[in-house]
Amino acid sequence: MANHTARPFISGPIHPLLGGWRVGLALLLGSNLLCGSPLIASQLRETPIVKAVQRVHSAVVNIRGEKTITTPGAAGQPAEGSRRVNGMGTGVIIDARGYIMTNYHVVDGVREISVTTADGQRYGARLVARDAETDLAIIKIDAPDVLPVIPITTSSDLMPGETVIALGNAYGYENTVTRGIVSALHRAVQISDAQYYDDLIQTDASINPGNSGGPLLNIDGDMIGINVAVRAGAQGIGFAIPSDKVTAVAARLLASCGTHRGWLGVVSANEPAAASSGMVIGTVEPNSPAAQAGLNAGDRIVRVDDLDVRRPLDFQRAMLDRKPGEKCLLVAQRAGAPRTFDVKLADPPEVAACGDQPAWDLLGLQLQALRPDIFRQSYQTHYRGGLKITAVRPNSPAANEGIRPGDVLVGMHKWETLSMADVAYILKSPELARLGPVKFFILRNSETLYGYLQVAVPQTAQR
Repeated sequence: MANHTARPFISGPIHPLLGGWRVGLALLLGSNLLCGSPLIASQLRETPIVKAVQRVHSAVVNIRGEKTITTPGAAGQPAEGSRRVNGMGTGVIIDARGYIMTNYHVVDGVREISVTTADGQRYGARLVARDAETDLAIIKIDAPDVLPVIPITTSSDLMPGETVIALGNAYGYENTVTRGIVSALHRAVQISDAQYYDDLIQTDASINPGNSGGPLLNIDGDMIGINVAVRAGAQGIGFAIPSDKVTAVAARLLASCGTHRGWLGVVSANEPAAASSGMVIGTVEPNSPAAQAGLNAGDRIVRVDDLDVRRPLDFQRAMLDRKPGEKCLLVAQRAGAPRTFDVKLADPPEVAACGDQPAWDLLGLQLQALRPDIFRQSYQTHYRGGLKITAVRPNSPAANEGIRPGDVLVGMHKWETLSMADVAYILKSPELARLGPVKFFILRNSETLYGYLQVAVPQTAQR
């Protein structure tokens, strides 16, 4: 495929008075210290930093994987070749069912993602959603037990100078802890021609290769960011994505997870994360289960069944495994008063309209409809919509062209692919038999790529 378009420590002698004070302290604590009592030692050693690390340690995972890197050739020359390298990074558990947030660059191109939890258990993981623009991704492991979830707080009230703690798989040294302060806020950083970050937290906590995707904590042990980058050649300069952006992206990505989830029909409003608890409804889709239950734009959902909702991420977690036909009880604030709504989830409109996928037989593609609001939020592009590729059949036309799960099909030949019906129309078109290989367009990360598919044209299209 080719690119279709082309971001104080003071040292010195101890003062006699200070030395006498130390002796006095030892005499005062004498019985406990001489008898080896652990009580006083434990109280002195369990600093706020220790307690913060203990609070989140079990919700931080180490990530390893192997990827193939192509070495570019000299100017105007083809690539010199490719080599396999071992990658490493960190992740945080955001849902007890095994959903993990990390940086996209940690798992991009990794064929087999290996995750090790804090208790030493190792799992294979799969990439379920990603946002290349913010360099965030969600991977999933299937653990037999409920997993601990990292506590998250707002990053909107961070103060330059306050203590922060970084956890991660630094240089492959698992569960490394470093500390520092918030050096600055709202930093814009250009890492490469393809990767640009805005509104980052700058810290002097040691962040090294392998820390990417790990949490940046405040002194209370709440995650206030995800470590993402270091400044090459500099010491004491690291960067993290603020937690408010992380949770917003995570909510959006979780909304696209699942091949056949129940449809409610609400879109959250863009609201500062520091606002009062809940998820404010921005839009209620006509004739949706939400509309039929009486929910309105402006309602603030604060509970789904037995799960409290403090932010949109909590809402998406609550809806993640819901199936069409399932009932749930929503509690929402309207004009300051709580109201309850009984909702029966439905099939998403596109899924209900088209049950089979001829693209699997003819192209080797399994497609999933993307609601227009999800597409607009996830991709900054001029395309009006597309279909998410959730699977590619081995040795199929799509596989031979390098199409992979996670890509979004936005067009074929002269037609847009906004819905399953569009693809069905294209594959049945008599014009298809005369075209030979069919040009296709996909979105991958922030790029539009194109290629040509040799379609196994059905007999109905050849007549």
